[in-house]
Amino acid sequence: MGNSFKLGICQMQVEDNKKANLKKAREMIAEAAGRGCRLVVLPAMFNCPYRSDTFPDYAEPVPGGETSLMLARSARKEGIYLVGGSIPENDDSGTVYNTCPVFSPAGQLIACHRKLHLFDVDLEAGLSFRESDTLGAGRQVTVFSTSLATMGVAICYDIRFPELARLMALQGAELIVLPGAFNTITGPAHWETLLKARAIDNQVFVVGASPALNPSASYHAWGHSLVVDPWGTVLAAAGQDETILYAEIVPARVKQVRRELPLLRHRRTDLYEVREISAT
Repeated sequence: MGNSFKLGICQMQVEDNKKANLKKAREMIAEAAGRGCRLVVLPAMFNCPYRSDTFPDYAEPVPGGETSLMLARSARKEGIYLVGGSIPENDDSGTVYNTCPVFSPAGQLIACHRKLHLFDVDLEAGLSFRESDTLGAGRQVTVFSTSLATMGVAICYDIRFPELARLMALQGAELIVLPGAFNTITGPAHWETLLKARAIDNQVFVVGASPALNPSASYHAWGHSLVVDPWGTVLAAAGQDETILYAEIVPARVKQVRRELPLLRHRRTDLYEVREISAT
């Protein structure tokens, strides 16, 4: 752990067609791996339209569903770590979650994050969305070790809650991966600012993976996938169009920044603390 590695973000345009979405994702994963990426990241809800009413229809088990099988095969064939964006997961109880599965180069499921904070908003600018109408909320912070770095995963709206990113940093995360789908209202206002803030607050790399803008969709994703280093420097940024975004990650940069500016060590835990509450 600690050597530099290349990552790729597949900023794909999502359609109302699961098979077409999976085919495109597979092709982009292969292209990124072919260009030397050892970590490839897909965006939130990459296999279905971002609409609450479609989530139950597109939902499938994780692992074992069509999407998970494609992701596992892709990770194994390309020999990469693959963060499978997010998909609607249908669990044994019938609850649907917004879930990010992560696969190892052996094609094994090594982490699975269920979105913790549901996007229920009414914006005066014209957007109303209620994920809680069809989705359940997760209950676990997701941090896991790989041969590249220790990583945390959050999904979209999760990034607005600084306590979550701090918990991941305290649990050892050096890189936080955020499959997201900010829209054309919240995206230009907050997307880059939030990703940079979480990187600076916790002195970690933050990787924001968005779908490309699809003008014909009812929900307009902002795009602008982004990679930020622990100092808050933007290493790579996309526009709105479909593309693969590349960046070089140097995990040792985390230790360097934390040594020079020891924020985590200077916390006043005699006055405040961030602690995880066990699920009940």
